[in-house]
Amino acid sequence: MSGIVDLPNGRSSHLFSRMNFIKAHAFGNDFLLLDESAVPAGCDQPALARAVCDRHRGLGADGLMFFTSQPAQGRGSMRLLNADGSASEISGNGLRCVAAWIAHAGGRSHIEIETDAGLKRLSLLERDGPRFTFRAAMGEPTAIALETIQVQGTPVEAVTLRVGNPQCVVLGEVSVGRLHSLAAALAVHPRFPAGTNVELATVERPDLVRILIWERGVGPTEASGTGACAAAVAAMQYGGAARDVQVASPGGTQRVEWGSDGLFLTGWAELIATAEWLGTGAR
Repeated sequence: MSGIVDLPNGRSSHLFSRMNFIKAHAFGNDFLLLDESAVPAGCDQPALARAVCDRHRGLGADGLMFFTSQPAQGRGSMRLLNADGSASEISGNGLRCVAAWIAHAGGRSHIEIETDAGLKRLSLLERDGPRFTFRAAMGEPTAIALETIQVQGTPVEAVTLRVGNPQCVVLGEVSVGRLHSLAAALAVHPRFPAGTNVELATVERPDLVRILIWERGVGPTEASGTGACAAAVAAMQYGGAARDVQVASPGGTQRVEWGSDGLFLTGWAELIATAEWLGTGAR
């Protein structure tokens, strides 16, 4: 069942068929997973993402992940819509959430997932109940540049790059105030027509980088897999960090390695619950 109904306050509500979602998170960066085969024909997918990701009127998540899976073969695919309904090429943490579900369903330790940023391969290192720790091959970072961007009349030195998706890293002071001012402004800066993820990063030791994250289409998040990779690359290139670092965010710490065969991201993902969405959500 799908359609539009009028609400008493004058807003419209999209009606969606009942669907079963999987809730998972990686270091507090949480996602709803929906099997592609369960998506009704003609479904307004951005509207669905906004409805189910709503923290107060929906199930609550940083993004909605549409996936396919072949658990017995350890294979799958994923597409990500952010909480505001916008599309993203990949999420490092969301990738692990899908891999955790595939590993849970099929018992395989080597997982391959097709994403809009290419095929990603993950190796399961450990399982502890619903928590799965993976080492994921994230590929090579590209378009790395150190540039000066004018933000509200102030020049800001930033490292821009792609880790499958666009990233902007500012090395230096890491504070909540700067996150909500500088990082928020950079995320929608004209320099980035499609928006960008932003990390404030500081190198505390050669093997430890601390970050705060502002994700496009979401806002502040507890953690980010691609953001951790981007911050590590920026810190390695311009901040004196080692090529094997721990990247600490509010939700926890992930490991990033950068070698001749690309970036590797190690961290866990945890399956939380399955839930039935009853079919309504106000835009």
